[in-house]
Amino acid sequence: MNKSMPGAQQGKFDPATFEIIKNSLLKATEEMKIVLAKTAFSPILKVAGDYSCGIFDQHGFMVAQGPDLPVHLGSMPEAVKAICSVFRDDMRDGDVFIHNDPYFGGTHLPDVNVVTPAYYDGVLLGFACLRAHWPDVGSDTPGSYGTVTSIFGEGIRLPPVRLYAAGQPVNDIHAIIMANVRTPDERMGDLNAQVAANRRACARLQALAAKYGTGTICSIMQEIQDYSERLMRHQLSALPDGEAIFEDICDGDGIIEDGSTGDKPFKIRMKVTKKGDQIAVDFAGSSPKVRGPINAPLAVTASGVYCALKMIADPTSLISPNSGAWRPIKVTAPKGSVVNAEFPSPVVYANTEMAHRVCDMMFGAMAQFLPANVMACSQGTSGVVTFGGMDARTGQPYVSYEVVKGGIGARPTKDGINAVSAGIANTMNTPIEVVELSFPLRLDCYELVDDSGGPGRYRGGLGVRRAWTVLDETCHATVCFERTVSAPFGVCGGQNAKPAKVAVRLPDGTEQKLNSKQSFMAGGGATIVVEAPGGGGYGNAAARDPATLANDVRQGYVTEETATAYR
Repeated sequence: MNKSMPGAQQGKFDPATFEIIKNSLLKATEEMKIVLAKTAFSPILKVAGDYSCGIFDQHGFMVAQGPDLPVHLGSMPEAVKAICSVFRDDMRDGDVFIHNDPYFGGTHLPDVNVVTPAYYDGVLLGFACLRAHWPDVGSDTPGSYGTVTSIFGEGIRLPPVRLYAAGQPVNDIHAIIMANVRTPDERMGDLNAQVAANRRACARLQALAAKYGTGTICSIMQEIQDYSERLMRHQLSALPDGEAIFEDICDGDGIIEDGSTGDKPFKIRMKVTKKGDQIAVDFAGSSPKVRGPINAPLAVTASGVYCALKMIADPTSLISPNSGAWRPIKVTAPKGSVVNAEFPSPVVYANTEMAHRVCDMMFGAMAQFLPANVMACSQGTSGVVTFGGMDARTGQPYVSYEVVKGGIGARPTKDGINAVSAGIANTMNTPIEVVELSFPLRLDCYELVDDSGGPGRYRGGLGVRRAWTVLDETCHATVCFERTVSAPFGVCGGQNAKPAKVAVRLPDGTEQKLNSKQSFMAGGGATIVVEAPGGGGYGNAAARDPATLANDVRQGYVTEETATAYR
């Protein structure tokens, strides 16, 4: 470490003990991830990895998060603090809690938080929390991603409740949950996997307490957060001060009003002020709440900010992401706006779509006074596609939930990356074989889209085309995309990427364009075809290395026609 860096401790602990415990907690979150992946039932968890694992202190603040989803960086502590606020005086060893309320520490209803307190010799050490995206939590739409106008239409909403009491399952709560989901056996398997993963983390905490003492463990948990705060302030201090305003337009909320021919776009506005070792992000001027489910709780909005700033201020990943790292960052937004939702506004799209948008906008704003530390806009959408119905092969209901990967934005010294999660996401591609084995669907294509990356000195990553054909029975399908209207933007002279496209191809070959957010019945033989956007370009396209451009053409990333636009 550079000698000018703030120390890892200030006389409280010897550096070796501090580092051992800090890294042991991080490794425990990685073990949680392994346990979940090996025991979960649904493909989105066991293969795609749509979950996050964390260890929290006695007060619910994050101490360590696994290599999971950045979108959960800012919001998971709120989930654990919600448990603390309700059960602080009514909690014992062996208890397990569950909740998913977006207005009390959650994000959207499919993100289900399982929280387990860890005790040693009667002392509360902290908590393990595993947030997992369940493919279905009820509602009228399989996948729980419908274009509803109230939180009451989005599925089962769980306030903080006890799932296990002193090690014994609370069967009434289990029964209520399973009665409200379409695939209860799969949900129970996922839920048990979350409980098992938390137990592994608690066992690791208890082993550390047995070795070092409860007082040392609890004190070092606080010091880990203080250390991240000092490092973040140091990194921010090294960046130039500045102020910038950035505005962007979202496609719409999925609700097409009477008399309208299409969805109505709305605006997000942010003002970024960086001064010394602090940064403030204010969303005043953003659109008020919309009727559809793309209103983001403030913790979701903040997570998008934290994700971008972590990359901007800490490009070498020196700082452990925890609650301490976010203390120098202030995020404000008008109550009741699309970026600070209030009950009972629907929110299910916001956790993915709004968090993506905020993260990308942070790069766009910071590019105005810190171009060397930012990247162009990435795909800007999670590209959610769900299917649900009855599987004729098993006679059982099914729900398929996928997120379609696109292109990462170009960087100051490198092209973007093709066909991977970008920004706030860190999930994996779901293999074709897994989809076809698990559901009555056929994948007709999965390919890169040429010319989809934004031109620039460094080209944006390419998006993908993916198509599912419904086999046998009619099913209920849903798509949720952004960036079909407002293309992923380039920075520092780079050009925009291709926007997203969403359509359904009928068995007779005719193709119908879909709204960016729409639920519909898809008959047997219908094919849903989507194109996830690419990433924006960085720098003037005329400055692109000719040999690199020629290789782009050979690889099929760029067509001859588009290559001429670079010159």
